[in-house]
Amino acid sequence: KLVPYLKELCGEGYRLDHQPLTIASDKGAEGFSLHGGTVSAEGQYTPYLAYTYSHGKMFNNLLAASFSLVDHPKGSGGFIAIPGSHKANFPTPSSLIDGSGHEDLRGVIVQPETKAGDVVLFSEGTVHGAAPWNMDYQRRLILYRFAPSFIGYGRAYTNDAAPRWPASYYEGMSAEELAVLEPPYNVRLDRPLVTTDGTSVGIEVKSRSEAKKDFDERVFSTKYF
Repeated sequence: KLVPYLKELCGEGYRLDHQPLTIASDKGAEGFSLHGGTVSAEGQYTPYLAYTYSHGKMFNNLLAASFSLVDHPKGSGGFIAIPGSHKANFPTPSSLIDGSGHEDLRGVIVQPETKAGDVVLFSEGTVHGAAPWNMDYQRRLILYRFAPSFIGYGRAYTNDAAPRWPASYYEGMSAEELAVLEPPYNVRLDRPLVTTDGTSVGIEVKSRSEAKKDFDERVFSTKYF
């Protein structure tokens, strides 16, 4: 179900960029200060997190997918964000990041209300964080980060000798799942792309012409210069 969204937000050939992680918080667990953003707290552009919009299309250089394993009702705490901050051209004030200068942040920071099984997709270019957890049950979620085919922020895929993830990740995976674990490189260099017709998924491979690959092999001794 997420394939169309990941393709739209990260482009064809999207890839898993960070190792997945689980977040678990008991009642009273402290929050996490606001972070992320297309512009850093120091006012610097952050291309590795950035959201841009050009020629009618969105581009997200790092996209988070947060899978809720428990309900997050209003006032529960947990994930919070500043809507629209992915488009910011100015840094987030430090007093807003840590909350020290704002007694009432309603309308500035939002906490999405989610049910177990819901997925929150957000650009890492969005300023976000976490509020203290207030519920009697444990907060639980799984967080994945995806990137366009040609961008690499994390380096977990280089853990083994070849540019790949830990060997155990590959056990029992389908071709579609393996495609998402590919290291960063352009889609036209024989990259397997996950496709969907709305009911099932498949693989498509985009290539340069054989003449170009043969030329590169003769000149550079490799098909992938």
